[in-house]
Amino acid sequence: MPKRPSGPDMFDQQRAQALDSQAPLAARMRPRSLDEFVGQDQIVGEGKLLRRAITGDQLFSIILWGPPGSGKTTLARIVAENTNAHFEPLSAVTAGVADLRRVVKEAQDRLGMFQQRSVVFIDEIHRFNKAQQDAVLPFVEDGTIILIGATTENPSFEVNGALLSRARVFVLQSLSDEQIGRIVDRALTDSERGLGEFSALLAADARGYLLNMANGDARTALNALEAAVRAKPTGLGGRRLIT
Repeated sequence: MPKRPSGPDMFDQQRAQALDSQAPLAARMRPRSLDEFVGQDQIVGEGKLLRRAITGDQLFSIILWGPPGSGKTTLARIVAENTNAHFEPLSAVTAGVADLRRVVKEAQDRLGMFQQRSVVFIDEIHRFNKAQQDAVLPFVEDGTIILIGATTENPSFEVNGALLSRARVFVLQSLSDEQIGRIVDRALTDSERGLGEFSALLAADARGYLLNMANGDARTALNALEAAVRAKPTGLGGRRLIT
């Protein structure tokens, strides 16, 4: 039976802070609001349907389709930060039908007892087999859960047609070099969540190499940047020049 909605306790907050401090740069720098989110203006730009749904907490079932590092999971987490609904993340790699039934039962109880909606985020939804997708379908259809699915594969081929017809597909694109550059610059200067404490400078050649290697994937860029900065000894003036 679900508990009455409440805020995190002190120990949850301390645990989250400890995990944040040890997390990879890409996780620490993950945007927490649409204002921090870079790229995908075609779906979350000012006035766009998905942005209005998130900011107005008027969510509906969606499938986020795009390449790795384009912001699918980040958008789902932004939803979690901005909704009054209960947010339940699942991975299609590890979740089975029993997990889905548990989540649905808790969503039904939550709706009945507290009139609280439930958003279920399924990462890599293309990995769900037909039985797993069929287990979700009736509860998406009757509104018991709001589904957010993330996939790198064409959902027309990988997602049950009946389920797909009850969700809106939003297509995310690889980030441009300019967008990756903005993310990198923010990470270099952010002293709270990023690498600002290292006073690192990225030489032009190194920057070009990093952006090219990232190939539109923000996660790849940030992981490589963190490795380079941490491996570089501190030079004159306390700076770390990445060449």
